[in-house]
Amino acid sequence: MRVIVTGGAGFIGSALCRYLVGDCGWQVLNIDKLTYASDQRSLAAIDGAPGYRFMQADIADGDKISHILEDYQPDAILHLAAESHVDRSIDGPGDFIQTNIVGTYCLLDAALKYWRNLPSDRQKIFRFHHVSTDEVYGSLGAEGLFSETTAYQPTSPYSASKASSDHLVRAWHHTYGLPVVVSNCSNNYGPFQFPEKFIPLMILNAMAGRKLPVYGDGQNIRDWLHVTDHVAALRLILQHGTIGETYNVGGRNEARNIDIARQIIAHVRDLSPHRTLPPDDEMIEFVTDRPGHDRRYAIDATKLENRLGWQAQYSLETGLRDTVAWYLNHPGWWQPILDRKYRGQRLGVA
Repeated sequence: MRVIVTGGAGFIGSALCRYLVGDCGWQVLNIDKLTYASDQRSLAAIDGAPGYRFMQADIADGDKISHILEDYQPDAILHLAAESHVDRSIDGPGDFIQTNIVGTYCLLDAALKYWRNLPSDRQKIFRFHHVSTDEVYGSLGAEGLFSETTAYQPTSPYSASKASSDHLVRAWHHTYGLPVVVSNCSNNYGPFQFPEKFIPLMILNAMAGRKLPVYGDGQNIRDWLHVTDHVAALRLILQHGTIGETYNVGGRNEARNIDIARQIIAHVRDLSPHRTLPPDDEMIEFVTDRPGHDRRYAIDATKLENRLGWQAQYSLETGLRDTVAWYLNHPGWWQPILDRKYRGQRLGVA
């Protein structure tokens, strides 16, 4: 299969490119703007592979995207390019509006023109797969799960911008007939994740013996999904999902933030016994909560599991331990980021 992946130098996008090229043997053109969180080193495993190409481009540049589509002639687009960190959306929402909303519109506009000009046999196989987040649903109470029919109630500039992009994608399907599928995932984690996100930040702080900053009372709950499980789901949804439908992707691994922090400290102690770390209680620091911090997310992935046969392979215990081990063994990847891009400072306190 011949596909375009947008945002393929980011965390999930690079994992998807490695999977599609390295494991599935697909032809992939990776389009990425190369913002602060992009890192082509995450693609070293497939760099030079005969089926892989990279092109730096902004999805909001409609003319350039149209030229790329005409030249590459993809069978599908997997749209992952997005600004994705809630804290940064609080500090600077403009970038999120521009990329997640305007960029998605420009990509849809170019994709529709491209699709309309395809021969009928290729029109039938073309897909536009929009990859989104469970944060569009808002916050859950102590019980219940997000399903594909849960009403949208985004509460941050990030989730509002992603909700807007979801609505645009569905509108292009219902109004213009563009063959789309949408997926909404829970919180991802795994190797090559930019260290502003919760799990890699906690790991790197624990490794350095620094305090682990936990927002509020630490009772916020997330449903954790290993990125390897996520990209396997994306391929299934693209190839076998029903046009016009949505699929929730979750790991069924709910955990409180404070428990994740404690597990990470335990894994660092176990996997790196030569490190001298303070007692657990001295390593965790409760800090001022994020404005509008959603209390709980949890995905019901029954539709994906029953209809497409997907199952998450990673338990949180196994996945978290493997992720800690990866960061312990790959300082050459994350240390340059801490030196030049992000030093672990607090974001999103405006």
